[in-house]
Amino acid sequence: MIEELLTQLSECQSGDQYRFRQRLKSLQAQRDDQSRLDKLSKLQQEMKHSQQLCLQRMRAIPAQIDYPSELPFSAKAPMLVELVRGNQVLVVAGDTGSGKTTQLPKICLQAGLGRKGLIGHTQPRRLAAASVANRISEELGAELGKGVGYQVRFTEKASPETYLKIMTDGILLAEIQQDRYLNRYEVLIIDEAHERSLNIDFLLGYLKQLLTRRPELKLIITSATIDVEKFSRHFSNAPIITVSGRTYPVDVRYAPLTDKVEGQFYSDAITQGIVEAVQEIQQSDRSR
Repeated sequence: MIEELLTQLSECQSGDQYRFRQRLKSLQAQRDDQSRLDKLSKLQQEMKHSQQLCLQRMRAIPAQIDYPSELPFSAKAPMLVELVRGNQVLVVAGDTGSGKTTQLPKICLQAGLGRKGLIGHTQPRRLAAASVANRISEELGAELGKGVGYQVRFTEKASPETYLKIMTDGILLAEIQQDRYLNRYEVLIIDEAHERSLNIDFLLGYLKQLLTRRPELKLIITSATIDVEKFSRHFSNAPIITVSGRTYPVDVRYAPLTDKVEGQFYSDAITQGIVEAVQEIQQSDRSR
């Protein structure tokens, strides 16, 4: 019976496989008595439950995955699918507006990932994590919180059916404390790595060590078209894929530092900032 269960491990969730394997090895060393049979029976039921969750997740994944034709990343999707399948680490560079953030998780799905483990996708900011999750769920026709979920501080929308989880990099760091091998994940996408925050740098350092212990885990690092060679060298000269072009011009503006928001509630300051930003954009459009 133990040999039969060992052959079924690959059908279980990736987050369960190591734990189940260790228990089977322990049972192999025990005497063949009623206690051992009871433990085997219990383990068999747990493995069946894990396999059912895999099937449940597979059924939630769309049979057909489409890519918006106007995005530069869409034209590269077939090539990227093969690169994801054939490499443990990829460094993907693309301009803002090229579609890398929303299309890479779909490319991972098409590459066969997300069935036995999660596709984890980190964002530097909470608002970005929620908005990216909303956008991808719309494109996949998935209900937010079911197939596509997200987690930020104090908020989590996910279920056993979730195959794609968008989160802040801080959430992934916190998960390492509970699961140092990140066994729940089949692939991790570290987005906006060029920002080089403490969280991102710590994650990249930790994942470099983890990949040697989990050779089946895949890692995709996305960046603007700067510092990509550094990321590649850090991960043993991982392949670099550059997708040029963007669907719309992106103009980044920063408001000057000011003390005028002192005494305001944080939410009031945000609201005022949004109003001023919209007014500035409208004024800029009228002057063109």
